[in-house]
Amino acid sequence: MTMISYPPKPSPGDRIAVVSPGAGLPGLFPRPFELGLERLREDYGLVPVEYPATRTMGATPQQRADDLHAAFADPDVKAVIASIGGDDQITVLPFLDRELIRANPKPFFGMSDNTNLLMYLRNTGIVGYHGATVMTALGRPVRMDPLTADSLRAALFTSGEYELRPAERWNDVNRDWAEPATFEEEPETRPGGGWIWRNADRVVEGRSWGGCLEIVGWLLMADREIAHDLSEYDSGVLLLETSEEMPSGEEVFRVLRNMGERGLLQRFSALLMGRAKTWSFECPNSPEDADRYAAEQRDAVLRAMRVYAPNTMIVFDVDFGHTDPQFVIPYGGLVRVDGPARRITVTY
Repeated sequence: MTMISYPPKPSPGDRIAVVSPGAGLPGLFPRPFELGLERLREDYGLVPVEYPATRTMGATPQQRADDLHAAFADPDVKAVIASIGGDDQITVLPFLDRELIRANPKPFFGMSDNTNLLMYLRNTGIVGYHGATVMTALGRPVRMDPLTADSLRAALFTSGEYELRPAERWNDVNRDWAEPATFEEEPETRPGGGWIWRNADRVVEGRSWGGCLEIVGWLLMADREIAHDLSEYDSGVLLLETSEEMPSGEEVFRVLRNMGERGLLQRFSALLMGRAKTWSFECPNSPEDADRYAAEQRDAVLRAMRVYAPNTMIVFDVDFGHTDPQFVIPYGGLVRVDGPARRITVTY
């Protein structure tokens, strides 16, 4: 079994590396990126440090790996945060120096395509943090969502338990980052509706694993960063959420079915399913169509779980991943799911 530990935390005034292991989108959309950097400085008291590929679209896997090595190796840098995700971070993994990173453990914050690096760090023995990229969470128009901001602050600076709570209001409709008017008003939100629980008759605690469903599927296909001894995941808590590419219910079912056929799905004691992102520029769903899409995804998950892990506790619509607000969840860290009390507690 991999021995996993929490890396030392930064303090206000420390330097934090800002990197783009997935895509150099800050170069295309500077406004949310600069806003996110400003909030790192002013709201969190950190000193962001950019690396050469941070704003470079088309940076090679080697260049992006070089930035990560420089960030982890610098003793004056106390944490690392991704600017945003992407879609080819899997190509960076072969260029990473595991021993260098293991010798210099630091908190890493990212989501979406950064599932690759979070899984890599977990296998290196380092707890990472799923959530809070610079452009999405920190670069939110007008202000950060208070739930996101508080969760990030706790994950950055504190150690110990932190209780997640259902968002009273949420949003997944994006506006054009190229339009200045986007940043003049807060995103419109809609009622949260609470979490949906299944098999909630027990209390479980375990180390988390998973991430963005599409990226997990790609890593499984490449057989990269997946433990060969699946007992590594026994009694863990599975985190899954879907991206703005909005995979169909059938696609979600197939990924989970293949995880089940591999003997992986049934290893976990609980599944936290992130609130589905139901809107994109390519598929601007009406509220009714959005609700229908989310229901189809929940049905697909239940269909797979009934076959492969019928007794696993499931919580749907947890606020992490590609919707707003976005809780930060320790990746490889402890997550406690209390079914009778309907509570989720993470350990930062």
